[in-house]
Amino acid sequence: MQTPVNTLKKALQAGQVQHGIWLTSGTGVLAELSGKAGFDWCLIDGEHGPNTVSDILPQLQALAISDTPAVVRIANAEAWMVKQVLDLGCQTVLVPMVDDAETADMMARAMRYPPDGNRGMGAALARATGFGSVADYPITANSEVCLLAQAESAQALDNIDDIAATDGVDGVFVGPADLSADMGYPGQPDHPEVEKAIDHLIARIVAAGKIAGIITFDDARFKEYAAKGVTFLGVGGDMMVLNKALNGLAAQVRS
Repeated sequence: MQTPVNTLKKALQAGQVQHGIWLTSGTGVLAELSGKAGFDWCLIDGEHGPNTVSDILPQLQALAISDTPAVVRIANAEAWMVKQVLDLGCQTVLVPMVDDAETADMMARAMRYPPDGNRGMGAALARATGFGSVADYPITANSEVCLLAQAESAQALDNIDDIAATDGVDGVFVGPADLSADMGYPGQPDHPEVEKAIDHLIARIVAAGKIAGIITFDDARFKEYAAKGVTFLGVGGDMMVLNKALNGLAAQVRS
């Protein structure tokens, strides 16, 4: 057995737009359903979804059935959280609230084994190695992990060049909701000043040669963001899609 190739990372680095969906339900059933729907990736949200490590594991297993690449967003920029999800077998990690290069570097080092980082040894006992089936995992894993740092504050806006230039940061994801709130426009990610900031962030990420990401629920903007250089493109959320479908069906039968 060999360390799995991170096909999502390869596609993103090749400049191929990869569309994905947020999973916040905390259930393996919806993860499996989403994985079979045809998305390029599915993200298990450990920041705003009810997803502990124990909840994340069955969702990773469910996504593996469909061969859909899994991404995990951890709850905070903490090295121990990175270590846990990597040992579970996740290869692509989204870290929220990365405001500066110092935090970006700390996360990049947490993603990788020495000498490139300080990831703790111990995966021989974990799902990441098939519970010990990949003997050379500590040697080969570094090239297959993918770190996406989330820029979602005015501070990150000021520091975007340093964040994007950090060794080991494979991409930067723009968080429109938190960015708009921190800029003084809560609930207004489409405010002209916020949109200007988003465009600036994307442009600087692309200029640095890194993967640019964002999420939007407006299907009219999918092609727009792709044209600006976004390749890691979130296009919806499981609970939002389910809620819309259920309410639509209920309204249909009432009428």
